[in-house]
Amino acid sequence: MTRILLLGAGRSASSLIQYLLRYAPLENWQVSIADVNPAHLDPVLATHSAYAQAISFDVAEVEQLDVLVPAADIVISMLPALFHPLVAQACVRYGRHLVTASYVSPEIRMMEEDAQAAGVALVMECGLDPGLDHMSAMRALTEIREQGGELTSFKSYCGGLMAPDSEGANPWKYKFTWNPRNVVLAGQSTAKYLENGHPRFIPYQQLFARTEMLTLPGYGDFEGYANRDSLSYRQPYGLDNIPTILRGTLRRPGYCAAWHALVRLGLTDDTVHLGNSAAMTWQELIEAYLPAATSNSLPERVAAYLNLPPQGEEMTLLTWLGLFTDRTLDLPDATPAQLLERLLTEKWQLAAGDHDMIVMQHLFDFTLHGRQHRRTSSLVVLGDDATHTAMAKTVGLPVGMVVRRLAKGLLHQRGIVIPTHPDIYEPILDELAADYNIRFEEHEYALN
Repeated sequence: MTRILLLGAGRSASSLIQYLLRYAPLENWQVSIADVNPAHLDPVLATHSAYAQAISFDVAEVEQLDVLVPAADIVISMLPALFHPLVAQACVRYGRHLVTASYVSPEIRMMEEDAQAAGVALVMECGLDPGLDHMSAMRALTEIREQGGELTSFKSYCGGLMAPDSEGANPWKYKFTWNPRNVVLAGQSTAKYLENGHPRFIPYQQLFARTEMLTLPGYGDFEGYANRDSLSYRQPYGLDNIPTILRGTLRRPGYCAAWHALVRLGLTDDTVHLGNSAAMTWQELIEAYLPAATSNSLPERVAAYLNLPPQGEEMTLLTWLGLFTDRTLDLPDATPAQLLERLLTEKWQLAAGDHDMIVMQHLFDFTLHGRQHRRTSSLVVLGDDATHTAMAKTVGLPVGMVVRRLAKGLLHQRGIVIPTHPDIYEPILDELAADYNIRFEEHEYALN
């Protein structure tokens, strides 16, 4: 019997839980799902009690890890990323494998030697982005190299969005399908990438003002902004000498310009507590960020302060959020980012009948037999409903498939592992395509 412990059963875990429950009786697994609110799992586990159980777990009580981790063979962490080092330390301490969907942090990177010595795999970046982006990019890069192609440019974009039939009257064309806090704080570091051999740096204050347009036939237009440190992907992808490399995030047109306005207003700042009262209103908060009042209306003054057209799209989106209303903040002594997150959690909440959409596209430029070629690799996944979302599928299913390979003894790497190895990504991409119809569409054509 293989004992599997899942820490965290939030909105991105629904498809992962389904996958674990599907294979538990077939593979002789015992699955324990630990969550701060395990009662919501009762309907899900009702018919699986012979091999699955829910456990109460509060990540703030870290001593629980010393009880739960040694009782498992494989640990999956779907907790917020800041808690992964604590879980990883416990896994190394007790010789247990770990699988997560999150980035390899500097704290976890420092555990490489200890993990190797303990004979455990800390398998990171196995979700959507990071995760499926690694797997699909490595498959395409390998195929291009096998043709004799020499890479000159690699760009990769991904976004969790709303399906066209669920965008509705929301002018942002966006709702939350993963951690709202991560969305509000997205991009709060300098983005780094390469363009024609030259380094490019975009500070957070300008990140959402510098976008690139993409079009996917059948799904319309998207705008992408640079995401984090693209330069760090040269080495694991074998692209150390490539002239252009960029990883970005996708949104619908108009989103980035309006978000840039929120950044300029100061509403994404999470470093300062305002000392506000819970009874303070949104219009009072916005007023506090502006120069001394004039006779003009608050929206007119905001537009002038940001040098935006008063009737322009950015102001339409800000107005729709309710920033200029007498609605109370209902959260005392908060940071601006906390207040914005609270507001957006309501305004961008998935309705029961909503369908979300994952869009990922890689663009590879390469020379082959003296000619310039481009290859595109595109993925679109639609959610079933507000629970079984496209985000949950594309984050959770690859994690579950990595766990299954670990449990079967088919993943032999130890230490810190990301899915850039063909013995990891090939079977997972094949299983996603065969069993879940999650597949990348490939197109290749000459540019000259």
